[in-house]
Amino acid sequence: MSEHVYKQIELTGSSKTGVEDAVQNAIAKASKTLHNLHWFQVVDTRGYVEQGKVDYWQVTIKLGFRVDDTTSL
Repeated sequence: MSEHVYKQIELTGSSKTGVEDAVQNAIAKASKTLHNLHWFQVVDTRGYVEQGKVDYWQVTIKLGFRVDDTTSL
């Protein structure tokens, strides 16, 4: 059984349609350059108001991923 090491980063995603889409946008962007993504935690939610209405949502998440094993044979 391997013992894994994990790293976490903090990202902020945005969306005009809602909080869940803002989270999805942040994870989708991160997955283009990171792999072994395992979990996320919402740490902040806020929105931007334009002319008295919600214009878009911003959600800050902590995203955790497993660090690659670098064992060589």
